[in-house]
Amino acid sequence: MVGQLADYINALATQLVKRKVETYVVTYNDSLTGAAEEPSGVKVVRVANPVHTHIGVLTWDLTLNQEIERVAANIYYQAGKRINLIDVYDWHFIPAAVSLKNALNIPFVYSVESLEDQRSPDSNTPYNMSIKSIEWLGLYEAKKVSVKSKWMRDEVVRIYTVPNEKIEVVSSGTSSWVRDVLKLYKTVAGGSSSK
Repeated sequence: MVGQLADYINALATQLVKRKVETYVVTYNDSLTGAAEEPSGVKVVRVANPVHTHIGVLTWDLTLNQEIERVAANIYYQAGKRINLIDVYDWHFIPAAVSLKNALNIPFVYSVESLEDQRSPDSNTPYNMSIKSIEWLGLYEAKKVSVKSKWMRDEVVRIYTVPNEKIEVVSSGTSSWVRDVLKLYKTVAGGSSSK
């Protein structure tokens, strides 16, 4: 658990389980790997990158995505192909989400925490452009895009020309936060949000 996003996902996953939604979290950890069920009932699978030496975060990310895809596909088959959707946070796991969508026909939500234009303003190096292209891919391939504020929605529209109707503002600071997430999930999964 590192940072604010980890706290958010932990809280969301715990709340989903409390509402009888079978919830899996697939995440990275270089030393603690494998499947575990948290006391909350959240099923967590931690994976390490199979490649140990990298020239940068992009190669690290793309090689890690291969493991994320493998583990998520295993979960899908072990659950009897009853996984209704994937919610992917930030750009890091977009390649895996797109592959799983296309290979297994699982729709995904792209939950945008930040954008490369905000993290590295006015930077158009090949590195930054690569991350921007991964963000664009996620915004294009996702069935819905989730953001936490109207400002972020406007940024996604401005930078990537995503249609407003594809973007849902789901603020974690409201009392209806989890209900709003479940409503979004039901929209994406075609009416079901059991897993």
